[in-house]
Amino acid sequence: MSDLIIRCPSCGAKNRIPADKQHLTPKCGRCGAPLGSGAQGGDVIELGDHNFQQVLGSTTMPVLVDFYSPTCGPCKMLAPVISALARQYAGRALICKMDTSRHQMTPAQFQIRGVPTLIFFKNGQVMDQVVGAVPASELEMRLNNLL
Repeated sequence: MSDLIIRCPSCGAKNRIPADKQHLTPKCGRCGAPLGSGAQGGDVIELGDHNFQQVLGSTTMPVLVDFYSPTCGPCKMLAPVISALARQYAGRALICKMDTSRHQMTPAQFQIRGVPTLIFFKNGQVMDQVVGAVPASELEMRLNNLL
């Protein structure tokens, strides 16, 4: 496991999270705001255009990114599945989500046309992609293929 460098969503400060502390709920060293990067402890990481490349580039673990919209019915149905995957794969994969209604640059880069779209990354490269709400077993199979 490698150190993560996460930009604080509140103040923008960069924070290094040592590998042995990633299971904790980290807070920003500058402003004290929660970083929401505790995926090692089973939390889903909320990504934005500002930290997408940084988070993907800071780990050798597989990364699943759920591109969603808060008004999307299938996205709401998939949310508990994504949270369960974050707990199940804690320490083995990063489970992330990005609100496409607030962040448009990154979804445009990956030509996201509909939500939910789930993209699987390994070493910063797209390895797989699923569009639409799918069963947890399907996502587990695809994640296991990357481990």
